[in-house]
Amino acid sequence: MAPSFNWPAIAVGIAAVFLFWTLSSTSSSPFMRSFPRLQNKRICLLIAHPDDEAMFFAPAVLALTKPELGNHLKILCFSTGDADGLGDVRKEELKKSALQLGVRDPADVFVVDDPARFPDSMSANWAEDDVTSLLASAFSPDLAATLNGTMKKNPKKAPTATIDILLTFDRHGVSNHPNHRSLYHGAVNFIQTLMKGKEGFASPVTLYTLTSLPMIRKYAGVLDAPVTMVQGALSNIFSSFGSKRKGSAVGPKRLLFVSSIGEWMTAQSAMVKGHKSQMVWFRWGWITIGRYMTVNDLQREKV
Repeated sequence: MAPSFNWPAIAVGIAAVFLFWTLSSTSSSPFMRSFPRLQNKRICLLIAHPDDEAMFFAPAVLALTKPELGNHLKILCFSTGDADGLGDVRKEELKKSALQLGVRDPADVFVVDDPARFPDSMSANWAEDDVTSLLASAFSPDLAATLNGTMKKNPKKAPTATIDILLTFDRHGVSNHPNHRSLYHGAVNFIQTLMKGKEGFASPVTLYTLTSLPMIRKYAGVLDAPVTMVQGALSNIFSSFGSKRKGSAVGPKRLLFVSSIGEWMTAQSAMVKGHKSQMVWFRWGWITIGRYMTVNDLQREKV
């Protein structure tokens, strides 16, 4: 006997999911616009490989690049993703994807091509000092001059940087990829080095990292939004009672981005049309039901 389906119940269930999704969006739902936002900030997203920006950070990029917020977001990718010999192809794919996600200009996407220091590898950890040196060269000329010995550090001078916000993976790298984890440790080391000997000053750069989650939540899609929302709301409420430490980074403790259905479709397009070389069979599952394609929860790091 052929199985029977309760089609009215299925239709109601699908409609309920889409209604919930619409009401959960932090960008389009009037109920969710009270969550903390970043405005008028110079932001850099640090990724390890072309396609990380779409597979892991799409909700954040789509939200932060909205023109009305006045942010300027750039992407710094530490490898060409050349493990399979496709580095040149993947660099161009990254630019195409980034523009679809809202990045202003191809010049706002920079790909590091230095396989000696930053190889695309499942077994290689990148040195913290190498990541720090590159970040200093890119965003803190004074620190770069200090590191290369051309300028002496002045403890009375406030630390300076050409960005306000760094976004990257947390210590677990979401997928536990060593290249992802290396960016976390390098970014933390960069801010620590920037602030060394600068007691009494606030860090000019705030670091936010993408929260790694257990497998079941990774594939919950938008259904993971309620748990994340409650965690984020409680975290920001409790942090508002704490006293701000002298010299500490500023900004909300957590940032939450839940894409609308339209934004999710844009993220899908950024992967499918932007990163054609990477669309092997198992990535279809990730981009369809993967939570990071819909929900991003970023936590401010205490450095």
